[in-house]
Amino acid sequence: MLEMYIFETSQFIDQLEAIILDNENSNGYSNEDINEIFRIMHTIKGSSAMMLFNDVSTLAHSMEDIFYFFRENNPENVDYSALADLLFESIDFIKVELEKIKNGDEVDGKSSELIDQNHKFLEKLKGNSTEVVEEKTEKSNTKQQYYIESDKKNVLLSNNTYKAVIFFDDDCEMENIRAYTVISSIKEFTDEVHYLPEDIIEDDDTAKVIRESGFQVIFKTDKAYEEVSEILNQTVMLRKLELVKLEDDDEFKQFNKSVKENIKESPIKKPVVVEKKSSSEAHNSGVQEMISVNIKKVDKLMDLVGEMVIAEAMVIQNPDLYGLELENFKKSARQLHKITSELQDIVMSIRMVPLAPTLNKMNRVVRDMKKKLDKEVKLKLIGEDTEVDKNIIEHISDPLMHLVRNCVDHGIETKEDRVKSGKSEEGLITIEAKNLGSYVIITISDDGAGLNKEKILEKAVKNNMLTKSQEEMSDNEIYNLIFLPGFSTNDNVTEFSGRGVGMDVVSRNLSEIGGYTYVNSTEGEGTIFTLKIPLTLAIIDGMNVKVGDSYYTIPISNIRQSFRPKNEDIIKDLNGNEMVMIRGECYTVFRIHEIYDIKTDIDDLSRGIIIVVEQDDKIACLFVDELVGQQQVVIKALPSYIKNIKKIDGLSGCTLLGNGSISLIIDVAGIIQQRA
Repeated sequence: MLEMYIFETSQFIDQLEAIILDNENSNGYSNEDINEIFRIMHTIKGSSAMMLFNDVSTLAHSMEDIFYFFRENNPENVDYSALADLLFESIDFIKVELEKIKNGDEVDGKSSELIDQNHKFLEKLKGNSTEVVEEKTEKSNTKQQYYIESDKKNVLLSNNTYKAVIFFDDDCEMENIRAYTVISSIKEFTDEVHYLPEDIIEDDDTAKVIRESGFQVIFKTDKAYEEVSEILNQTVMLRKLELVKLEDDDEFKQFNKSVKENIKESPIKKPVVVEKKSSSEAHNSGVQEMISVNIKKVDKLMDLVGEMVIAEAMVIQNPDLYGLELENFKKSARQLHKITSELQDIVMSIRMVPLAPTLNKMNRVVRDMKKKLDKEVKLKLIGEDTEVDKNIIEHISDPLMHLVRNCVDHGIETKEDRVKSGKSEEGLITIEAKNLGSYVIITISDDGAGLNKEKILEKAVKNNMLTKSQEEMSDNEIYNLIFLPGFSTNDNVTEFSGRGVGMDVVSRNLSEIGGYTYVNSTEGEGTIFTLKIPLTLAIIDGMNVKVGDSYYTIPISNIRQSFRPKNEDIIKDLNGNEMVMIRGECYTVFRIHEIYDIKTDIDDLSRGIIIVVEQDDKIACLFVDELVGQQQVVIKALPSYIKNIKKIDGLSGCTLLGNGSISLIIDVAGIIQQRA
């Protein structure tokens, strides 16, 4: 129950945030948006109450009241910006409480102050629409019917009897829990309610009954058929609703006899996180096209595919087969490789998710900052449908946020400064995502003031951060100094900047997933941040090489070419560094056996192989003993005990080869940076 509550409430909050952002600058909410917001808040209210998160439930109820008034009265002269501020405060409160629930902490937030603010805003709305409110109240009073009991108290007459049969979506799961939320909604307007199956909370087998036969509810209320139908149609995951108004009480009395226990008598238990039981029964629906799968199962499937790739290599490259001509075996091996590759592609595609939800969250970041900094900023998103691995998404959310904040705070000028420099008052930030081979490129650009080279250099010199003289540094190298830990050009610490943390977070998070970031800028015109991120962290195409008795793997995406050099192509610079001439260009040679102190008999460059590698427009040549061959390799992280003993630069992980040997995966960018 708790897992489902967290998942659905998080989705609803994201959906609600997007609707509010879209409508903040418009002249009002459309009827569709009002109904959608009302439905979302109604659902969060009911599910939170069911889970005993009462502060969240009552806060959602106060937000629901506001949009109920919108729906019924269509008020005019509304301050939609103030309304958005109010709603976002409530949304942020619910987000914090959800994080507490996820972390297993006590859900102790108090929403009373926010509820008071919502009530005051609602009263102000009613004050602007007094005539409409009074008219509605008068009409509603004429519809209510009362009868006089012997104790002379006025009691609302429940003279309408309804029977409902509810069918949920085929793949929704936990139908019994969803049925409980339906009963909670009905209990808001009547206590005379009975349902079948009865024990929906204690007996998980009732989910199967509801799935096959529907959830039957019979109740009495004074509400008209249309009102009841509207309420029940707001049920989450509703596939079909059969609602009938009964002519007499006979069936209600029959229900009353057969149902021993109604919702009022059901024990309320504190929700506890437990392992979900696996169901061996398959759904027989022919129209079902999508199912929800726990991400842990997908991760496990990916691990198994990785092990399968390794096992395939161990079979096909088995040393016992060397020198044997086995035609049938080769044919079977090719078929196995084809199936393994297809299976890998399918599993990879399952793990791929679009960037849209992550990029859309930046709208909220821009919206909050431009209001606090009093700037006019527009955010433009391009390529939201670009897909990356699920694990990658988790690592780029924070870097994106810091870069967007940097653009709004440092990049975009004030309205007055923009007008003076001949620009429009409204600044523009553009986020664009696109695929490039085995990488995804995300650019974050602004049309602001750009980076000030002199100020960056001055700060770097002051903090002793330069690794070489100022004269030798290119513009790009100067700009990339902003990614150093503790670097900030702001002299005063503000809510958004000045601590030198943001850009460091960007660089560190991306390096953890094998990604890179660099910046280009033109002073007075704007800045462009570029993130280069691998599509996946799991399996790559690699070239296996041998140095002495050790094996290394170089990602194919980094390799430009390989060749055996001639002695006349080798030259040395003034410092004695070896360089090789390729088509009129000189490139530095890095000997792998020297970098990692490996014993080898091949120290003459003309006897080994040079592999030309490229990363971020930087080219270098790696010298190895021999090429072993191309292979798909499964990336395994280096064991933590090795990392704790010694930090090894230039390695991104390790893998197993077909002969059982361990091969270290070379991080080309790390090698180039380390040697530089």
